[in-house]
Amino acid sequence: MAYLHILNGDATLTSFRQSGVPGDVVICREMMCEGKVKATKDPAVFFESRAKHLEYQYGIDKQTYYTNVVEELEKLKTAGEYEAIILWFEFDLFCQVNMLFVLYYLQSLTSRLPPVSIVAIDDHAEIPDFKGMGMLAPRHFPPLFEQRVLLQPEDLELAATTWNAYCQPAPLDLEVLSNNTSASLPFLGKAMKAHLKRLPSVDNGLNSIEHFFLQRLLLGKYRWYDLYAQFWKEMKIYGLGDFQLDIYVQRMRRAGVIEQNDQQLSITSLGREVLGNEENYIDYVSLQHRWLGGIRLINSPWRWDTAIKRVVAITLAK
Repeated sequence: MAYLHILNGDATLTSFRQSGVPGDVVICREMMCEGKVKATKDPAVFFESRAKHLEYQYGIDKQTYYTNVVEELEKLKTAGEYEAIILWFEFDLFCQVNMLFVLYYLQSLTSRLPPVSIVAIDDHAEIPDFKGMGMLAPRHFPPLFEQRVLLQPEDLELAATTWNAYCQPAPLDLEVLSNNTSASLPFLGKAMKAHLKRLPSVDNGLNSIEHFFLQRLLLGKYRWYDLYAQFWKEMKIYGLGDFQLDIYVQRMRRAGVIEQNDQQLSITSLGREVLGNEENYIDYVSLQHRWLGGIRLINSPWRWDTAIKRVVAITLAK
């Protein structure tokens, strides 16, 4: 049987190829949970918009993006020639958003997809403190392959609807979807909820990640890699790597809420005031060109209310 496997990132590739699981492989090297995504049904328009944004905001060379990311994903144009497609995506936000994009992209390429299955896990009996499939040994893949879950038409519809909501400038539809449950896509709702918590909070403008950093630094100074290790242990729902966390730290340093001395990070007096709801982080951090999916953060009224655990809209000062 001709299988096409889609892996999220290169970390799993070597072990997967050594596993003996049959089939061809395509790698999704995106980070769709970061930055702007354009609501469009035209993949060419989408990739052009995405490439421009990543180059301007994240310093990722446009040609490198097309070579490493787009050209690899364009191999999916032959997906209809396979007898089955298997997605290998983990439980966290990083993986779940990439999974949504891959399903959107596949359905934009052909109206007659072969059966699509998914392998999605959030733990493994042989791996304590499981964080992702990159921790798996080759012998772990064949049993997971046999346990894959076939996605039904309603699952594909849910994925398409959720991706469309993720790309919209208002988060209310996505919030409704984040409360849905799906036996075949069991991690999707929780991941979307984690995404919404990245909106600035009503209380002080900090999102959940920024709040975590300041809260830990309030207890004492941290070397940056120790702080990241704490984040990966306690906030693994996000699935962010060094690159994304470095961006957060740099923004927080520029805003003046943390400072860095060599490898050591500490909270500033402003950071303490923000964490104590005496100041608002939004007044100090630049939101220019900042996006969460389809939400452009500058002049956005959307906030996360930690008390009621809901998205709310505030009235912006003129």
